[in-house]
Parts: sequence; C-alpha cells; structure tokens
Amino acid sequence: MNNRKVELTRKTRETDIKIKLNIDGNGESHIDTGLKFFDHILESFSRHGFFDLEINVDGDIEVDDHHTIEDTGLLLGKCFREALGDKRGINRMGYSIVPMDESLSTVAVDISGRSYTVFNATFQYQYIGDVTSQNIKHFFESFAMTSQMNINIKAEGENDHHICEVIFKALARSLNDATKITHNQILSTKGKL
Repeated sequence: MNNRKVELTRKTRETDIKIKLNIDGNGESHIDTGLKFFDHILESFSRHGFFDLEINVDGDIEVDDHHTIEDTGLLLGKCFREALGDKRGINRMGYSIVPMDESLSTVAVDISGRSYTVFNATFQYQYIGDVTSQNIKHFFESFAMTSQMNINIKAEGENDHHICEVIFKALARSLNDATKITHNQILSTKGKL
C-alpha cells in the first residue's frame, strides 16, 4: 500500500490552518478549530472513516464561523486529493446509509476528479452549538471543490445535531470505502482521475 499520509497548511488573513491526514489510519484524531461542535463532527468523521486526523485552526471566529469552516473544508479536501496521488487501485466510489436515532443519512461519493455537491438536508435552527447551520452545506461544497470529488448527500430527521452528525458519519464511511485499494488500475475510461 502506498504511504497515503499528508501534512498541509493554509494561511490567509482570516485563518491559519494545519492538517495532518493518514487515510490508512485507525480513526485517531486531535481536532481544535475553536468551534466545539465543528470539532465534535470532525472527530466523528475521523473515527467512522478510520482516518487519522489532526486539525489545528486559528480562525477569525470573533467575526463568525464562516471562514474557519470554509477554509478547513478547502484544506481537508486538498489533503485527501494529495494523499490519494494518482488514485491507482482505489474503489473510486463509495456509498453509505447511516441512522442516528430519528435521523438517517445517505451519502454517495465518486472520487472522479470532478467536483460537485448535492446537499438535500435542512436544519430547523440557525445554530447547532457554536456553528451556523448554513455553513454545514458550505463545508461540503468547499471539501468537494478541492478534493475533486462528487458528493451526494441526503439526510432527514428532527434533531439538527443528529442530522449534521449522521451526515459526517455517512461521508466518512463512504470515503473509507471509496479510498480502499482493491486492485491496481485507474478506474476511468479516460485513463486518469
């Protein structure tokens, strides 16, 4: 198996982010974004995808949570893209249905080299803990853009915390499946992903 580990940084006037990712990990994480609920769902993502993940963010959360969430999504997506290299041998596609109490999420991914996001979930309240609920969709759009993945998300439920968390768990399981190395080909008629 290739060494599918990466460590990247991204610094702007709004955020200073460092991420370490090991795709072939054990689900160990150390997350500190300055946003406790965001930390929680990223830890869940790490655990359920068996990705070792360290994220440290110094963001302008005194303004709001937008830049921290957006820029973390951008850099985490880039980490996946770089760690996967030429994508030789990966399943490429993954699909997962995950329940959490009254909530249910279906997430499908295609590591296609083309970014696209479908997000069919709604939240009842403006905030989930210390995170603005509208920025959850934006996180996935940012992640898909830099990872060059197609991500299709559907979720339903009554509790905003559960809906959001179950989406991150389903994404993790889908990505775990899609990134598995099971052969030695590049699964594309184009010859590259």
